[in-house]
Amino acid sequence: MEYHVPVMLNECLDGLNIKEDGIYVDVTFGGGGHSRGIMSRLGENGKLFAFDQDKDAINNAIDDPRFTLINVNFKHIINYLRLHKITKVDGILADLGVSSHQFDVAERGFSTRFDGKLDMRMNQGAELSAYQIVNEYDVEDLSRIFRDYGELKNAWKVANRIVDVREDKPIETNEELKEILEDLATKRRENRFYAQLFQAIRIEVNNEMGVLKSFLESTVKLLKPEGRLVVMSYHSLEDRLVKRYVKNGMFKGEPEKDVFGNIDVPFKTVNRKVIVPTEDEIVENSRSRSAKLRIAEKL
Repeated sequence: MEYHVPVMLNECLDGLNIKEDGIYVDVTFGGGGHSRGIMSRLGENGKLFAFDQDKDAINNAIDDPRFTLINVNFKHIINYLRLHKITKVDGILADLGVSSHQFDVAERGFSTRFDGKLDMRMNQGAELSAYQIVNEYDVEDLSRIFRDYGELKNAWKVANRIVDVREDKPIETNEELKEILEDLATKRRENRFYAQLFQAIRIEVNNEMGVLKSFLESTVKLLKPEGRLVVMSYHSLEDRLVKRYVKNGMFKGEPEKDVFGNIDVPFKTVNRKVIVPTEDEIVENSRSRSAKLRIAEKL
């Protein structure tokens, strides 16, 4: 079983515009596919720092003096790079979402295809799990995450059903959760319904939107002028956030204009149109089908 097949590998590497002696960061190391691609383009004086909070990823570390793997969440990117005396870098790559390995290991609880305990923690040492969210969140908070993170139209009904059922006994597994919501899933679109449901819980468990915001703000401080930011996302919530921040340097509102009507933004967009996988890649790797790639350059 492949740990994780890197999506749009060449597009990501080209987007980074790699210099042989540059310093690069892969904040979502996983199976190391993108990192190995970056290493192949670095010279002997280049450096690559990789982040991954999942302890399973440590097994994929690259044995090379130019490479350093940091086993923490990438929201801590600035502090941990400083420990290595790095304050500026030439490029940063983020391949957001869940790795193939995490989806394929049933006991991690990420996949709708396998039964397993409600977990979904990317950092296996974290306290908050899917079990706690499903069994302890009140109906208002459950409805909020299903609506905001899963974009479920019947979020309130789903939340109420969960609260009603768990009064008799805790909901402990993926299959139990799916079974109690079976009649609320849209007919002939059940797979999509469950995917949205699991996505919402996973985002809440791992604070994915908060982490992404913190990370994007960090990239402005870390990147050198003309340094590249390459971000690949897999759902519209992430992609909208990345697109907006790259364009405006803000998550809400609009940047102020000066007397000449100009705005001060941290990036310029390299690819005006979002990059998506080729049909051939989608056939070879079905998990690439929802990927969207955006490339920006630090001004």
